Amino acid sequence: MDYDLKKRYGEKVYRIALDGGMTCPNRDGTIGSGGCIFCSANGSGDFAGSASCSVSEQLAHGKQLLKSKRPVHAYIAYFQAFTNTYAPVEYLEKIYMQAVSDPDVRILSIATRPDCLDEDILALLERINRIKPVWVELGLQTIHADTAAYIRRGYELPVFERAVNDLRARGIEVIVHTILCLPGETKQLMFETLDYLNHMDIQGIKLQLLHILKGTDLAVDYERQPFWSPSMEEYIELLGSCIIRLRPDLSIHRLTGDGPKDLLIAPLWTSRKREVLNTLHRYLKEQDLWQGKEYHE
Repeated sequence: MDYDLKKRYGEKVYRIALDGGMTCPNRDGTIGSGGCIFCSANGSGDFAGSASCSVSEQLAHGKQLLKSKRPVHAYIAYFQAFTNTYAPVEYLEKIYMQAVSDPDVRILSIATRPDCLDEDILALLERINRIKPVWVELGLQTIHADTAAYIRRGYELPVFERAVNDLRARGIEVIVHTILCLPGETKQLMFETLDYLNHMDIQGIKLQLLHILKGTDLAVDYERQPFWSPSMEEYIELLGSCIIRLRPDLSIHRLTGDGPKDLLIAPLWTSRKREVLNTLHRYLKEQDLWQGKEYHE
């Protein structure tokens, strides 16, 4: 992703994670009340800003933190916490416009569920996409119905497919969030999810290693009966196998992720993010692996 953005904007573009103050239909009783089985109390927004602050204030704070470490001029406003289209369209317009009105924001990125994109919201996203590029990140995780039921995803695959088609019909870029090493999923099942996505009209993908976090129902299952969680070496090898299968034009937005250290139960090695990425780059070079090497239409 960094390479693509540098080509597009002539410089590195940094993400600022935001909290729009929303919840999720999988938490408020509309679909369920416990959320997805792996989701922390912050709704995957553990590194996002505070919803007690306005979007403009969160952006200003994020800029200050980034600029204290390096010179930065360009940002992605990333609505990360919970389901970021799950609110009245008038409220969504207010917070999205606060984000894109910032002259340093290049892209509006919105993480959401595919079952939370009605016609009014799609029309809003289409309008904003004419002002600045809009990315919509859809949480798919897996294509397999048994796993989806276990993680309490709360929607079936045709809902995802319809969301992708609706967004692309409006010229909006789609990024898909997947989770590797979900309980019970073999390498072949993970590859089937990637092969399926290779044939979807999507522009980006996130490969997220499953994190077991304190306070989640997944943690309860893990403590009751521990399931397999890969070592760093096993995961690096798995990533190599995934990368060579991916369509060459897909932008890879994430390769592992890192959970909050105070919540992370397993795998603990993921907290050493720089070491993980350096090891991955070295492995790919040594094994002569690259994205799309074994991709076949």
